[in-house]
Amino acid sequence: MALQLTQEEAHEFLDSRPGWMMLTTFDRNGYPHTVPIGYFRLGDEIYMGCRDATQKTRNIERNPRVSVLIESGSTMADLKGLMLQGDADVVRDDAERLRLGREAARQRGIPEAEWPTEVRPGSAYIRVRPVRSISWDNAKGAG
Repeated sequence: MALQLTQEEAHEFLDSRPGWMMLTTFDRNGYPHTVPIGYFRLGDEIYMGCRDATQKTRNIERNPRVSVLIESGSTMADLKGLMLQGDADVVRDDAERLRLGREAARQRGIPEAEWPTEVRPGSAYIRVRPVRSISWDNAKGAG
C-alpha cells in the first residue's frame, strides 16, 4: 500500500528535480491542456519559466485553477509522485521576473557571476499557489 509524503518529504522531492513537471491548465472549451515544464520551488509556491502569450498563459488568465504533477520510479514498487492543485497567475513585472530568474539560476547551481542581470524579452513566470496536495510513495508501503 502506498503511503503519502509528509510536507517535508514533498518539498525534498520537489527540490530533488526528479524530472520535468507536468502542468495542466484548461483551454477555452474546458478541455485539459497538459505540458511538461521546468520548475523550482520557493516556500510552498511553484514557479515555472516560460514564454509569455502561450496557450498555457492564456488558459491561466481565463481560469487560474491548475494541477501540477511530478513522478519518479521505474517500477510499481518504487513509484513516487506528487500532484498539487492550486491557483496560478502569470508574473510579468520586470523586477519580479529578474528576481525569479536569479533565484532559478541560484537553485540550478549557476555561479553568481553568471546570473541574469536583465529580463529576457517575451518571458514570463507562472506562479502556482497550492491549495491541495495528493502524493504517493510505494516504497514507503513496502516492507
